[in-house]
Amino acid sequence: MNQTRLLALAATLLWLGISCQPKIVDPDKVATNANPDWTTASHSKEGVPDYSVVFPQDKVNTLEITMTAAEWKLVLADMTTKFGGSFGAGGAAPGGGPGAFSTAEPNYIALPVKVNGKTWKNVGFRLKGNSSLSSSWRAGIYKLPFRLNFDEFEDTYPEIKDQRFYGFQEVSMSPGFGDPSLIREKVAADIFRQAGVPAAQTAFYKVYIDFGAGRQYCGVYTMVEVIDDTMIENQYADKKGNIYKPESNFLTFNQAQFEKKNNKTEADYSDVRAFITALNSIDRTLNRAIWRTNLEKTFNMDHYLKFLAVNNTIVNWDTYGAIAHNYYFYTAPDNRIMWVPWDHNEALKNTAGAGTGVARSVSLPMTEVAANWPLLKFVTEDPVYYAKYKQNVKTFAETVFTTASMNALAERNHALIAPFVTGSEIEQKPYSHLTSTAAFTSALPALKTHISSRVQAATDFVK
Repeated sequence: MNQTRLLALAATLLWLGISCQPKIVDPDKVATNANPDWTTASHSKEGVPDYSVVFPQDKVNTLEITMTAAEWKLVLADMTTKFGGSFGAGGAAPGGGPGAFSTAEPNYIALPVKVNGKTWKNVGFRLKGNSSLSSSWRAGIYKLPFRLNFDEFEDTYPEIKDQRFYGFQEVSMSPGFGDPSLIREKVAADIFRQAGVPAAQTAFYKVYIDFGAGRQYCGVYTMVEVIDDTMIENQYADKKGNIYKPESNFLTFNQAQFEKKNNKTEADYSDVRAFITALNSIDRTLNRAIWRTNLEKTFNMDHYLKFLAVNNTIVNWDTYGAIAHNYYFYTAPDNRIMWVPWDHNEALKNTAGAGTGVARSVSLPMTEVAANWPLLKFVTEDPVYYAKYKQNVKTFAETVFTTASMNALAERNHALIAPFVTGSEIEQKPYSHLTSTAAFTSALPALKTHISSRVQAATDFVK
């Protein structure tokens, strides 16, 4: 092609508005036909977990979920089948016990989710929880606990394959059930980490849900990092070891009580089996030194005693010692199991929530603990472990759990969410668990009173 023809072609392309220069594409902003909001950082598996965006500590993010009336009916039908009662029907929990509920998980449905104006399509949404879900369901309160899985439906919708939420595959949403302050889930997790006990990251979100008849404000939730998604890898730097969500009191090994959250194709439960065997070994009464040595080959006891000191000081009745759930196991590279705390909406108070009035917390001395909680009972009976536990309480009370620092933590988080509870936006039934805005306002001084009483209890215990 001669020069004259090249110049003519260039002039024609210029007249048509077509550039001869190659297009420069920002690799972090590649919109897809399916979702113009898609970016590598926000939606792709290639994006790294962005804690500053997903779990901000100085602001409240906005989350919106939209479902059709037909999709809400699917949720109602699924829950009615598994729960045995319709939404808002009232009555006692199945079996008559507090929090009794079907062991089957609710089904996922695919819904659009918007966070701070950016959309994620076909996100897996399902209700979750035990007492919080069953009580909310019976009462007909729409502020239900739920979980989001961003690539749950990738087989159905290939365009969302490996979809992530700023590097996170799953997140859990806690509605503050049983907690009129709405900050316990977050504050308790913060306290554990301040004390050197790894715990899931948390942040506040104001949540709007359209149940098929228009968007409703469902108030302030706490978003909680999922243990087997990012928490273990982020705080332990490795997630190859087994991760379990047990429902066991450790009297005997029952494989069904140790739900595997990873490595599911490997039927290897030797780590938890070895722990329970060592814990209940007759060596405990014959030779305590040998018993401790063998137990510590399977279980990180120093870490557990640190957790236990924090847990008993702040009071957290809804875990091992009162009920055999709300904790995880993680087997670290040294083949020892680490205790991972979980679910803290009932922490930092002396009694169970939802008006049950049942005092079930484990005291600091733990003298009331029965033999059906061997991990606790054996700590109280072993002078070495009990001395370490007591020293951990002392260290925690002197360096972390002080009245001034804990009050400041509570005040800061209360102030952060107050505008979205009693201010420009108001939580109210049936889209809130709060009986009134006054219940939220009075919850802060009540929490601070609890903190003060526990500081004194810890001081008295370690004298």
